[in-house]
Amino acid sequence: MDYTEIKQWLKENLNEERYLHTLGTADCAKELAKKYNLDEEKAYLAGLLHDCAKCFSNEKLIDIIKKNLDVEECEMLNYKTLHAPVSAYIAETQFNIKDKDILSAIRWHTLGRLDMTTFEKIVFLADKIEPNTRDKEYSQKIITILKEENGLNKALLICYKETLKSLVNRDLKICLLTVEIYNKLQDLVKN
Repeated sequence: MDYTEIKQWLKENLNEERYLHTLGTADCAKELAKKYNLDEEKAYLAGLLHDCAKCFSNEKLIDIIKKNLDVEECEMLNYKTLHAPVSAYIAETQFNIKDKDILSAIRWHTLGRLDMTTFEKIVFLADKIEPNTRDKEYSQKIITILKEENGLNKALLICYKETLKSLVNRDLKICLLTVEIYNKLQDLVKN
């Protein structure tokens, strides 16, 4: 995979902060993949492309979804999550990524899904804790939790708690899937 071409495309299609976030997510995903004995290059690539459609207009995202993708109605409740399925679509169509693990991790990096794979979980977390643009105190808290027994699920639970609080505080609609994942993580952490 030629990362130079991908990075050039990202520079042209993302703003500077989002590009820095993307590089941080790719590096963080690679580190987490190493920790969990997963494919580091696949994780890096998923991190690199996870937000490739983030700076598209809402109109463009909706147009791509309507013409090309099967997206649940509840996913359309919040404009901030529209880029995830479109980013997976761009990864596949623009960059010829066919690896299902990579595409799924990109696809579910915002909402998540029930029964996420470990690979999907690390890309999800890398997006939340990368060092370039994310809050250092929060990131360190998550990194510390990852060292605990069942740390991956505990870290995800913390992220979902923060997401739910943030959505309520901003008076945004909440996809029922988010609540279902939160409840499932509660069970996984408590058992």
